[in-house]
Amino acid sequence: MRLGLLIYGSLETVSGGYLYDRKLVQHLRDAGDKVKIISLPWRSYPRHLGDNFSTFFRRQLQGLEIDVLLQDELNHPSLFVLNERLKKWVDYPVLSIVHHLRSSEAHPVLWNMIYREIERTYLDKVDGFIFNSQTTRQAVENLLGKETSGVVALPAGDRFTPPASQEVKTVDGPLRLLFLGNVIRRKGLDWALQELEQLPGGSWQLDVVGSLDVEPAFAAALKRQVERMGAQERVRFHGALSDAETQARLQASQVLVVPSSYEGFGIVYLEAMGFGVVPLGSALGGAGEVIEHGQNGFLVNPGQAGELRRALEELLNQPGRLSEMSRAARQRYLGFPGWEASMQSARQFIAQFVQDWNADEG
Repeated sequence: MRLGLLIYGSLETVSGGYLYDRKLVQHLRDAGDKVKIISLPWRSYPRHLGDNFSTFFRRQLQGLEIDVLLQDELNHPSLFVLNERLKKWVDYPVLSIVHHLRSSEAHPVLWNMIYREIERTYLDKVDGFIFNSQTTRQAVENLLGKETSGVVALPAGDRFTPPASQEVKTVDGPLRLLFLGNVIRRKGLDWALQELEQLPGGSWQLDVVGSLDVEPAFAAALKRQVERMGAQERVRFHGALSDAETQARLQASQVLVVPSSYEGFGIVYLEAMGFGVVPLGSALGGAGEVIEHGQNGFLVNPGQAGELRRALEELLNQPGRLSEMSRAARQRYLGFPGWEASMQSARQFIAQFVQDWNADEG
């Protein structure tokens, strides 16, 4: 097959969504398919809307010699008008890769109304979907008010290499906590710090691994928050690390703390579980497809006072609880398909979709 993939910025951008896109591209190319990356520059949301009326961009898409165009749904503001017009000029179908909807995130009411309408228009004009979770599929179908043609190809957690046999986590001192992800407001680290402040000072330590440059003002505010807490010795900001360095941090940690306001799936939870690290994630979104609350991790409602603190107190105050949940987390990881199997299901859907599309057009 000949495919195009439309994204913002670089395919090497560090995030769960871009990791998913990279794994899909790698699988397609390994299977002998040709994939052309079409990149739009990062701009503000309002400026992205102007891409719909760019003659240069439209001609770029018209000139593609491909069998199908994949679009990361993140690009929806640049395409919500253009996709409908594009149907007049090209004969290839458009499939959208949906990681999660912007309108599923927490925004002021007026902005969320705008996001919902723009996303609804975009989603209604594509021909099919690749979803990262059943939760994301349901969110799209709820927004459209109808069923969709698509496939759920779950992300995987085997980007790293967990040990062949699990080292069960035990409470042997302060809880070794890990935040892993870009340091952005949606990930809930500010609320997590507020909750940690309510715990005894010697009962925990936190490593923060992830880029501090995506929302630098927020990252700076977090550092000031840590200073006000007097917790500079217990909270360490490492910035973005290599995969090898990140793996070392996972091996050394006991609990992953990423209480996002919303996750379409949450690859990081599954990656942590491979090392027996107990994940603490958001009750909103797709994390519940990975985490079974109270069994192999915790699901907390973002911003709800006391929920995160009580989950950690359970591990601190009940001997053996961490080990029990660590074993269950590892078993949950082992039950998920790897990237190869998951991306194979996505490729099979794409190939069948293209075949059916060509048959209908013929």
